[in-house]
Amino acid sequence: MSILSIFKSTVLLLVLLFSSCRGQEKSNNPIAENIRTNAVLPIEVAANRTSQYLPLFKGKSIGIVANQTSVVFKEDGYTHLVDSLLSLKVKVEKVFAPEHGFRGKADAGEHFKDGIDTKTGLPIVSLYGKNRKPSNKQLKGLDIIVFDIQDVGVRFYTYIATLQLVMQACAENNIPILVLDRPNPNGHYVDGPTMKKEHAGFLGMTEIPLVYGMTIGEYAQMINGEGWLESGKKADLTVIKLQNYTHNISYHLPIRPSPNIPNDVSINLYPSLGLFEGTNVNAGRGTEFQFQRYGASFLDSTNYNFSYVPKPNFGSKHPKEEDKKCFGKDLSKTKRMDSVSLQWLIDAYTNTLEKSKFFKTDSFTKHAGTSELQKQIEAGLTEQEIKDSWQDELSAFKKIRKKYLIYD
Repeated sequence: MSILSIFKSTVLLLVLLFSSCRGQEKSNNPIAENIRTNAVLPIEVAANRTSQYLPLFKGKSIGIVANQTSVVFKEDGYTHLVDSLLSLKVKVEKVFAPEHGFRGKADAGEHFKDGIDTKTGLPIVSLYGKNRKPSNKQLKGLDIIVFDIQDVGVRFYTYIATLQLVMQACAENNIPILVLDRPNPNGHYVDGPTMKKEHAGFLGMTEIPLVYGMTIGEYAQMINGEGWLESGKKADLTVIKLQNYTHNISYHLPIRPSPNIPNDVSINLYPSLGLFEGTNVNAGRGTEFQFQRYGASFLDSTNYNFSYVPKPNFGSKHPKEEDKKCFGKDLSKTKRMDSVSLQWLIDAYTNTLEKSKFFKTDSFTKHAGTSELQKQIEAGLTEQEIKDSWQDELSAFKKIRKKYLIYD
């Protein structure tokens, strides 16, 4: 056997051994595999980097903005950040809960009241009820606010609006805010229509694209740096960084970030199918494939070979088109995307038998951030023609975004 042949055989053996070890690791440690990426080293979320932030809590009363994704990972699972800090004798006084609640069980858009966490006995302040910004009274006696929520990188996903309102409240009350950063599973691209100032609201508070390609820590720095807080305020902001993260890494969430985003496919399709929230078309709510399909009873059934019937379920007590046979498309096998797609929205509109039934104009404008997108679709523009109209604003945003990026 030649030296070259021996060398090739040795390399092949090493590759096989490495692959075998990887396979064993995956089967023996499911939680570790859930948060594994295509990076050489696994990502370490900021909540796990306790040495970076525990010294900041010494002798202080803490308020935490958190939900079910606010966890510290372990080899065999995870512990909620609040439980972890209490076990370390940190003086956690109060929890502030965003849309869907502290345990993540409320429907989208469902208001919930203040209460008490049955596990810890801590008071829970709803930021999706009477008020969406913590009041001066609710912040009284707190020395620092911790914000730790898993985002999905889409403007109308309301957690970044909650972040901005909490930063505003902290700035007004001279309370420092600490953001524990987490990966953005849609952080690998920037795309979509840019929100117009006149349509600002809880589904978009600032003039950013639909998909902005930043972690929640990077975005917090942008809010501060661009002067987006009212009255010229700036928050006393600290961001605890991620380890081993880049924007191009594929990150798999081990906990669903909200009731109707159950897996990686739905997260990746959410920027595109989330626009259906401003229409009368069902986007999978009331099924086990939320944001992985779309359909409606009023779409032309002759053009589709897929149908389903939405039923009330976890996270969707009254889904659109409830108990009706919906004709549409199954997208659950879609490969990872790196842009917003309008093809499905245009398809559904084209196949709507009565066009007046399609858009809920006010809601669609709030989701799109602009009234132009509805007009473009109604006028019959192609996807490419619509996307071409976004490019100048996307380029301008990318220049601003670059100033606040922490990761490659």
